[in-house]
Formats: sequence, C-alpha cells, structure tokens
Amino acid sequence: MEQPIYQVDAFTDRPFAGNPAAVCPLDAPRSDVWMQSVAAEMNLAETAFLLPQDDGWNLRWLTPVLEVDLCGHATLAAAHILWETGRLAPDAQARFTSRSGMLTADRRGDWIELDFPAERETRTEASLMLFAALGARPRYLGKNRFDLIVELDDEAAVRALKPDFAQIALLPVRGVIVTARSDNSEYDFVSRFFAPQCGIPEDPVTGSAHCCLGPFWSARLNKTELSAFQASPRGGHVKVTVKDDRVLLGGQAVTTLRGNLTVAAS
Repeated sequence: MEQPIYQVDAFTDRPFAGNPAAVCPLDAPRSDVWMQSVAAEMNLAETAFLLPQDDGWNLRWLTPVLEVDLCGHATLAAAHILWETGRLAPDAQARFTSRSGMLTADRRGDWIELDFPAERETRTEASLMLFAALGARPRYLGKNRFDLIVELDDEAAVRALKPDFAQIALLPVRGVIVTARSDNSEYDFVSRFFAPQCGIPEDPVTGSAHCCLGPFWSARLNKTELSAFQASPRGGHVKVTVKDDRVLLGGQAVTTLRGNLTVAAS
C-alpha cells in the first residue's frame, strides 16, 4: 500500500523559503525503525508523523538521525496538511499529543497559530568551547532544557556568524540560539539556530527556539506581542505572543510537494 507524504515550507508565504518539513499522515502505527528511515530518506530538518486518535492526532518529529521533543515548523506543516487535504474541517482546531504534551493549532485567516509551552532560560556561564565554536563573545548567555541562547550586540553580528559546527556538536545541548535586537522596524528581534548534534547544521526557521526567544525578548522589550525574523539563508517570519507559561507562534505555510512512498510500511 502506498503511503502519502507531503513537503511543506513553513513560516513563509512563498515556496522555497522558510523551513521545509515532511508530513506523513499514517493510518496505523509504524515501527520506530521505519519512521527513522523515512526521516533519513526525506533528509529535512524534521519529518512529522501523524496518527489519528480519539481527541486529535498523535504527533512525532524525527530529524534524519533522531527523534526530538518539540518542533514548531513541522507542527505548523502538519496542521496545514490536515486542513489542506480535508482531514480536518477548515474551522476546526488541530489537536496534537506529543512528547511535549498537548499542542494545538488554529487558523487565523492566512496564518496558523500554534499554542506551545514557554521554554524560559536561566543565566549560565560561558565556556571557552562556546567562544571557539561561535567566534564571538556573548552579551548574555542562558540555557533552557533544550538549548543555549546567546545574545550578541547587534543584528549584524548575528548575520555575520560563521560558526564551527564540529565544535558546536560537542556542546551538551540540543542546539545554540543566537539572537539580537533587529535593525529593521518590521521586526523586534532576529535569530539563527545551529543544531549539528541533531543532524541540522543551521535550521532555517525554528519554532521551538521561539518558545525561548519569546519570553526572553518580552522581558527585555516590555511587550507580549513580538515580530521575529530568523536570519538563515532561507529566512522566515514568526509572530510571537507570550501568555504566562505558553507561547503562541504564528506562521504561514506553502505545500511544495505531494507524493506517495512506494516502499512497504513496517
């Protein structure tokens, strides 16, 4: 039996920008080995696997090399496909059980709004290994359960970074978020995200990183609604609203590929 699969560019309103994710809607459970093989075959930052259940869908995210606990762009892509393919009514909420608890997605006109947990950071001490990896000295360094967050002096410093991915891969974290205030009045802050530990040297647009970036910049800018740009080569726009222990992430999505896996599922 053929298995439908889709590719979606998330956090963008045009093809070949934002962050591409694969979405694989399943009709029955599949083995972890099969799902990891599919994610490796797709070779994207994440592949989302959806399995229907009574109150929505079970959602899992796999990189080409491992399963992760939280992923924003592939969740946005999954919700987009549920609505686009008619698996979910246009005005219905997408509800996902995941390794990070219950997550939801709602349509807001041309945008999709994700309800995710806030992942606040606490200050930590810098290391010589981090300096060597980034080639820059942080203005501030924090850490949450996933990542390091590094604030630099300005947007130009963020954009100019040429990190040593081999050194970053040695750090005991999922990835490194680098951020600064934006020079563009359209955005409050910019960021980049590096996760070679997960098989992703630089992620184009990282929803889960904004679960940390939202509270971080909300406290510094004294505002709860923020506009963000992830300054990767593909680039992407994320709307961020901070609400207590939750973060609402707004983004758009475009389907770029529809197909079928012709290999037998296991």
